[in-house]
Amino acid sequence: MSVLKQGTTILTLDNGYHLWSHTDGDDDSIHLLALHGGPGGNHEYWENFHDELLKQGLNVQVHYYDQLGSWYSDQPNYSDPEIAEKYLSYDYFLDEVEEVRQKLGIDHFYLIGQSWGGALTMMYALKYGQHLKGAIISSMVDNIDEYLEHQDAIRDEALAPEDAQFMRDCEKSGDWDNERYQKLVDILNAGYVDRKQPVAIRHLVPTMATPVYNAFQGDNEFVVTGKLNEWDVRDQIKNINVPTLLTFGEHETMPLDSARRMAEVIPNAKLVTTPNGGHHHMIDNAPVYFKHLADYLREVEAGTFNK
Repeated sequence: MSVLKQGTTILTLDNGYHLWSHTDGDDDSIHLLALHGGPGGNHEYWENFHDELLKQGLNVQVHYYDQLGSWYSDQPNYSDPEIAEKYLSYDYFLDEVEEVRQKLGIDHFYLIGQSWGGALTMMYALKYGQHLKGAIISSMVDNIDEYLEHQDAIRDEALAPEDAQFMRDCEKSGDWDNERYQKLVDILNAGYVDRKQPVAIRHLVPTMATPVYNAFQGDNEFVVTGKLNEWDVRDQIKNINVPTLLTFGEHETMPLDSARRMAEVIPNAKLVTTPNGGHHHMIDNAPVYFKHLADYLREVEAGTFNK
């Protein structure tokens, strides 16, 4: 069977696990592979990318999938320490992207990653860049230290001093389920993650793959207690040698100062920002987000990007 078809394809990985994948669009001259965040999030904010780019006059074949452990894909038994060690790692998720590319049968493609997916995009461009036409880093910075400094600034901007302090106290003691704490997280989410309310993507049950999310991030977007604490590729991004678009919301969880520095350091990069966009600015302000993305794709295709 030919794998490249529209709609859903269940991919069987060489390790025996299965991933849910989906392809939108039948014109295969431009391929865009999309990596979701979390880790432990899912594909859902990619579902309209083909249609939104079509509105911008570009017919792009968009591929997306749920990473191992997430929503529609297989969920390994992470309570087994051997499985957790093998599959809850940067290397695993990076090499999974390359295997998905091979299984979908695409090459010379664009890779877009949102948040954690943006970290995977940076790593993929560094390790497997020969397969890329371009990289789009959507709302992700190249190190965690500047992210955490920004979280402090966000709390001080959005919350009363006693509330910001209360959050820090809960985090110190590990009181994650505290009702007042979670209400403050909700306030920050509405201000900096999903600014467009009510939230566009809603379910009857939570969809986050908490074993994956907790292992890398922690309880919520405003703390890092897991493996993302190690995230730092500041000294490597100068080696990303494909045309790179950095796209960030103007009112989000990621620090724009870091994004500006990255745009200087990555050899062929450009930073665009989305007014009134939070972390999920493809939803908060879709017309601007998709115009930026379409302009980038058009320019790279024409050989005029950053010229």
